Amino acid sequence: MSPPRLMLHGATGRMGRAVSAAAAELGFAIAARLTAESDLSPGALAAGDVLVDFSHFDATERLIAAAGAAGKALVIGTTGHAPELRQRLAVQAAQVPAVWAGNFSIGVNLLYALTRRATRVLGADFDVEIVEMHHRHKKDAPSGTAARLADLVQQERELGPEALRYGRSGLTGERRRDEIGVHVLRGGDVVGEHTVIYAGAGERLELTHKASDRAVFARGALRAAQWVVAQPPGLYDMQDVLGLQD
Repeated sequence: MSPPRLMLHGATGRMGRAVSAAAAELGFAIAARLTAESDLSPGALAAGDVLVDFSHFDATERLIAAAGAAGKALVIGTTGHAPELRQRLAVQAAQVPAVWAGNFSIGVNLLYALTRRATRVLGADFDVEIVEMHHRHKKDAPSGTAARLADLVQQERELGPEALRYGRSGLTGERRRDEIGVHVLRGGDVVGEHTVIYAGAGERLELTHKASDRAVFARGALRAAQWVVAQPPGLYDMQDVLGLQD
């Protein structure tokens, strides 16, 4: 199957440039490089097969509407949406074949699957702490990946949002057994590091992923683009792309 023709929104940003470079390396044609001012009418999008977005969450609704009107597949890598907005836009995105993920790294998505499995096997006897570090310019905290890891632990342990503990400044007393610690580090040019720590009596398990190059996210996004154009309408994530769903 030949690579789909890409329409890249946010092409001048860090991830947009990484996707452009990976596309050239892997033989993907970029039919259009789009900005916030670009025409997104069905005619303007006719030359491409899949709309790929790594820009800003303010643009997501417009892009989803454009993909729906033009009947184009979607790959969305933008994060930072409020939960209510994310939920509403997810319903709209499902009208076309769409992959929406906070992290397109193949390694990170395997980390998601391992986290789900480890949480299930180790149970409540192990305390869970999540630590993430990114470059000093990252705007959202915690990262979308750390939030997803915390969500997976919550699901497996059937815990509500009150279990999340973002840092412990000013707290006294012992750690709650049903607590999920989430800790954010920022500095330098760190592309992305995530660790899930399971601390039990007499032993500790740590699952860690470190990214040193944005190309890993770009290559994952291109893999998602290749996969999604052959799918029926619906909202998917990288777990679907990689066949990692339980």
